[in-house]
Amino acid sequence: MRASAAAQTMWTADEIARLCYEHYGLRLPKQGKPEPNREWTLLAAMVKIQPAADQACNSPDKPAQVTKEVVSMGTGTKCIGQSKMRKSGDILNDSHAEIIARRSFQRYLLHQLHLAAALKEDSIFVPGTRRGLWKLRPDLLFVFFSSHTPCGDASIIPMLEFEDQPCCPVSRNWANNPSVKASGNLEAPEDKRKCEDPDSSVTKKMRLEPGTPDGVAHHQSFGNQESSPDPPSVSRCNLTTEELATVTGMAPSGAKVVDVYRTGAKCVPGEAGDSGKPGAAYHQVGLLRVKPGRGDRTSSMSCSDKLARWNVLGCQGALLMHFLEEPIYLSAVVIGKCPYSQEAMQRALTGRCHNISALPKGFAVQEVKIQQSGLLFEQSRCAVQVKRADGPGRLVPCGAAISWSAVPEQPLDVTANGFPQGTTKKGIQSLQARSRISKVELFRSFQKLLSSISEDKWPDSLR
Repeated sequence: MRASAAAQTMWTADEIARLCYEHYGLRLPKQGKPEPNREWTLLAAMVKIQPAADQACNSPDKPAQVTKEVVSMGTGTKCIGQSKMRKSGDILNDSHAEIIARRSFQRYLLHQLHLAAALKEDSIFVPGTRRGLWKLRPDLLFVFFSSHTPCGDASIIPMLEFEDQPCCPVSRNWANNPSVKASGNLEAPEDKRKCEDPDSSVTKKMRLEPGTPDGVAHHQSFGNQESSPDPPSVSRCNLTTEELATVTGMAPSGAKVVDVYRTGAKCVPGEAGDSGKPGAAYHQVGLLRVKPGRGDRTSSMSCSDKLARWNVLGCQGALLMHFLEEPIYLSAVVIGKCPYSQEAMQRALTGRCHNISALPKGFAVQEVKIQQSGLLFEQSRCAVQVKRADGPGRLVPCGAAISWSAVPEQPLDVTANGFPQGTTKKGIQSLQARSRISKVELFRSFQKLLSSISEDKWPDSLR
């Protein structure tokens, strides 16, 4: 790791979650946020962590301190279909919170490179060993936060017999079972957007019981099975002997895996595909998937797949690598309170990448630290559902996406359907109809950075 031992250890998952929730509430305006008691959304952010300024004064008897700062944030649940994609790069194809937060992080990195090129001391970058290249200060690290498990493979987690609260994390003890580690065949969960979509098959099978404490949601049925008063046992899932042994081995002692959370993310062409069997054998795990869309199929890979890619290639993107000596990797990923499996997260983000080889110099699969917070996002579907109880009207996902970056000029960007909120059909071709984190605008920012540096100081890759 680049950062000091103090920066790696002097924070907790709850501290990261609380910091992000407070930033969302205090720094982001009302524009783009869900309508109270009617809409919900998802939140993601990038947090910079570094030793405090007076760290050098700390004595062995004084605990080391770190500063934590949100440098980018995103909200959103939507993804446009193939027919709406544009070659001009002026539309946001993927507006899931994690992707918005990462694009916002790229804006922040571009600004920090501007500072470095202008020899500003407050930049996060220092000169590298080669001409025109920069690298991250050695005392810094970045933690990625998401209020929900990433859609796709990381959301395929087991549904245990005793679990009836969709917002409670799955017990992590079952992941320590040797048979599970050996097989790596974790059958499991639900894509967050589909799970939290009131029109999805899974959500329709969940309801709020009037007599249930705190309005906890209870599952009425599982998978494609018909509703019944009692949850099905594993033996009723029509599994083979081998499949049954694998599934039951995933549960804590005495517990049964009765089903898996479904994901709406579809396997990419060429993958083996899901078995579609009822119950816990419904999904195959470890596969690449594209995000679901209403009607028109999308071309956007799942957030699990994108996070796995960042864990190998870095979060900076190809353009910024022209100026960087090393990729910028995440040191940790923190997930908020939601259905969760530690083993599924590790499999999706790192485990399935271990066989990757022939990477360019400086790139490698990272052993990123993964933790879960016990704090629930107040505008998640679960939280809003509990607040509204049996209130009138439908609970729907917020149609807007918010992008925020720690940059001095126009840090906020609110979009809907891939364009700035309020854009009309007539105005789509105008410069004002471009999100600041669209590909074309990020490229324009890259060009400005290039023009601010004299050509004799350009890195060799740009000559």
